[in-house]
Amino acid sequence: MFNILINPNRVVRVEHCVLKYYIAAVLDEIQLSLSVKITYAMSSKKKPSPTIDLEQHELLEYAQKRITQRKGLFSHFVIFLIGSLFLVLSNKVLKYGEPYDWSIWALLFWAFLLALHAFRVLVTQKFMGQHWERTQRERLVALQKKRVAEMQKEIETEFPLSNVNTEEDS
Repeated sequence: MFNILINPNRVVRVEHCVLKYYIAAVLDEIQLSLSVKITYAMSSKKKPSPTIDLEQHELLEYAQKRITQRKGLFSHFVIFLIGSLFLVLSNKVLKYGEPYDWSIWALLFWAFLLALHAFRVLVTQKFMGQHWERTQRERLVALQKKRVAEMQKEIETEFPLSNVNTEEDS
């Protein structure tokens, strides 16, 4: 008879032959699971995925962002054309608010918003795009490092470590 401690509150008495079969079954199960894992690892031949370095990944993300912006601008332009047609038809043909040409003012305001959108996408993003952001970030990081170095130098001159060590020894 063997005593097996299952948890701190429970002890199970097991016959020698039962324990031997139990250990053999556990070992077979472990061996089977290991062989399945090894066989699976050897049989699953994955195609090597193409690796893209960080710079190429950034360029692809930037290109995708620019495509999305231009697509949004094109959509805005198409909606502007359809909306303009609707506004002019409702004002001139359906004679809604006929004494006053309100559709022209609405179209001018909308055209101004479309021009702002086009300026932002086509002009501003070229000058203040990814390269500009990177140079600004690097400039600010360098400035911050310079300030930290100046503060550290100032602290070292006001409170030198040699004075602190000599005061502690006394």
